[in-house]
Amino acid sequence: MLRSATAIKSLAARKSATSLYSTTSSRGMKILAILYDGGKAAEQEPRLLGTTENKLGLSDWLKSMGHEYVVSSDKEGPDSVFQKEIADAEIVITTPFHPGYLTRDIMEKAKNLKLCVTAGVGSDHIDLNAAVENKIQVLEVTGSNVTSVAEHVVMSILLLVRNFTPAHEMIERGDWKVSDIARNAFDLEGKVIGTIGAGRIGYRVLQRLVPFDPKELLYFDYNPLPEKAAKEIKARRVEDLKEFVSQCDVVTVNTPLHEGTMGLVNEELLKHFKKGSWLVNTARGAICDKDAVAAALKNGPLNGYAGDVWNVQPAPKDHIWRTMKNPLGGGNGMVPHYSGTTLDAQARYANGVRSILENYFGDKPQEPVNIIVGKSGYETKAYGQRGSEKAKHGFSSS
Repeated sequence: MLRSATAIKSLAARKSATSLYSTTSSRGMKILAILYDGGKAAEQEPRLLGTTENKLGLSDWLKSMGHEYVVSSDKEGPDSVFQKEIADAEIVITTPFHPGYLTRDIMEKAKNLKLCVTAGVGSDHIDLNAAVENKIQVLEVTGSNVTSVAEHVVMSILLLVRNFTPAHEMIERGDWKVSDIARNAFDLEGKVIGTIGAGRIGYRVLQRLVPFDPKELLYFDYNPLPEKAAKEIKARRVEDLKEFVSQCDVVTVNTPLHEGTMGLVNEELLKHFKKGSWLVNTARGAICDKDAVAAALKNGPLNGYAGDVWNVQPAPKDHIWRTMKNPLGGGNGMVPHYSGTTLDAQARYANGVRSILENYFGDKPQEPVNIIVGKSGYETKAYGQRGSEKAKHGFSSS
């Protein structure tokens, strides 16, 4: 049951957003959640479920079952709440938006840890190979963010192609010079648009682009789309990545991060992008080499880069992606990581986490689509097909 706004405000008045929240009992198991601080916004908006204040709406329910529920945003370093409390936790809940990085070393110290749950989609903050070796299950709420992220991708593409951000900044400054904006503004119609990864999100992006009447929709993925699905959106598969990017006016990245996709968009690949092309990444920041992207935006071939994912989150204040520009002073569409955490998405992933916990408590089977690492090892190809060099990119489940 979700907390009422009154109850949340009352709790917030007693605890600061950076406090450690602990619901204790003499029985039950210990559950640790690392979430982000919502501050005043979370006090005012109880639907911000993914915050330390609103605790995924799970606190009362877990308390009624006699479990200890520890919630904090403090996750960095050996003295953090995360590293101290995980020592005897049985379940850890993390989020892609403020990830608690579960390394091999931390797992091996967490002797009681049995289950890691991602409140959202994307479990690259967890050392999955270590989880397999330590027999720790890893689950996420598959599908909870697909609509939210796909919409954000389309918005970001339009923002870049139409040169929106410099136009708005001009208005804020009190200026008005249409030619300075229009010289780098284009229509999306008639452009070639491609996705790296054509899974749950990538395919929905292509679906939403059809009404813009692009010249062609392309995709790069080790796994071909079903014939019917490809025909419905008239998408063409390109099997060579360099050839793929060389044909696209717009490239969008929609693939999980793992050893096969880390640094995939690097200096060498960027050399093959079309001059004046745009790149959107809402998958994971580390898929794109940050310095290579900044250089390609400054010197070409990129005309713009947008996304909400960073190689480190929260991003340092001096991160180059915060301020990088193209030669005309635009082309930057970067925002905090929020595409998959709209209020609608938060309701979906909070309900999904509760469902996973209910199944775990009751020793019931989990929904197969949510399982990344099961009791016997990997149960997904989303993070690369282990043992298959051909399929190492593992794009299709994103």
